[in-house]
Amino acid sequence: MSQYFDIGDETVWNPSNGASRLFRRQVSVFEAELELSSGIGPMENDECQIDPAVFEMFVNALLVRHRRTSHAIVLALSEGFTATVLVLAERAGIRVDWGQFRSAPDGALEDAQISAAAGMSAPAEGHAWDAGLREKARELGQRMPR
Repeated sequence: MSQYFDIGDETVWNPSNGASRLFRRQVSVFEAELELSSGIGPMENDECQIDPAVFEMFVNALLVRHRRTSHAIVLALSEGFTATVLVLAERAGIRVDWGQFRSAPDGALEDAQISAAAGMSAPAEGHAWDAGLREKARELGQRMPR
């Protein structure tokens, strides 16, 4: 069995039930963390509609959040979800302005990791940060059925 994530009449992803269920649960977690709707609707009859305008706002907020942390655990927990969202965004025709993420984040960091030995860690350099995330999304996109 599988489920369909659609934008209008176009299927952007057709994962197994288990992958879909895990992804949708992570969507709920990140909607709560960002205090923002994802635009990913409920699964009904194995189909889910994505509102591209709302999803675009969610994608950008997720990337801002991801860029503003240097906490190794938070990054590890969120990287796969973020890469999956980027694949869906690309398939939805959403363009990400990667240039805005290349510089160091403005303002206070979120979830900065501090250790007695190394002090406070800083977010990765902009190009290294986006290159790694984009590569992960590219790899996932090759494995994500439409």
